[in-house]
Amino acid sequence: MNLRKISRNTKRKAVLSLMLASFMMLTTGFTQKDAYHVKIEVDGRIIDTHTTTVTPERILRHEGISLGDHDEYRLRKVNNQTEITVYRAVPVTIEVEGKKREVMTSKPTVEEALLDLGYDLEEYDVTPGLESTIHENIDITLTARPARIEEEAEAGTGSRDAELMEASVDDIGNYSDAMIMEATAYLPTDGSPQGLTASGIPAQRGIAAVDPDVIPLGTRLYIPGYGEALAADTGGAIIGNKIDLCMEDYGECMEFGRRDITVYVLY
Repeated sequence: MNLRKISRNTKRKAVLSLMLASFMMLTTGFTQKDAYHVKIEVDGRIIDTHTTTVTPERILRHEGISLGDHDEYRLRKVNNQTEITVYRAVPVTIEVEGKKREVMTSKPTVEEALLDLGYDLEEYDVTPGLESTIHENIDITLTARPARIEEEAEAGTGSRDAELMEASVDDIGNYSDAMIMEATAYLPTDGSPQGLTASGIPAQRGIAAVDPDVIPLGTRLYIPGYGEALAADTGGAIIGNKIDLCMEDYGECMEFGRRDITVYVLY
């Protein structure tokens, strides 16, 4: 009799354990199959983690990593692993024709820092070299070169960007407004486990999360390189001139990262 009771109790406990495990998996929406391996390099340390989130800012926040106003990160895919490298902004001094200015930059090399600040490197000799690594309080000296040939001066990247933008605008047709916004990407289940937007419709490609005070929900948008989108979702971090674009592929989301884009408001 006692043996039968023990056997029944053991079976009951096993069933309860299985039900509890299943409940936990359903409520968290997390399985090992869903998790992605991410390696984060920040502040001289390496963090290895697994996550179901594809938005880099959310991954960093989950690991307790905050980004300052001038900090940035870089993404790259290595096999099945995503690597995020965080670059902290540091003060650097730039001297041009005897005039010095101190700026903050998070760029990893002298070349990237100068390009980001708008210097035309064809016009200057630079010390230290362009491939030198940026570090706190580094002194960068630019010495003007002889005037370049006029054709070279007119062949900058700015004119190419203008041509690309003009072509994109032609593809759009009529629009009522255009604004520069900071864009990120997210998967349909990032917002809610059910994959629903703040508007109650399914999250899928073509849905954008916005700040309703900037872009009212229901507004039709066009984003070059992404296509048409409907402003139908919101997010806790989407405040002001920020937009989150729904994508359905993890790799595409990670590659998109965070960037400034032009958002066109369609009629």
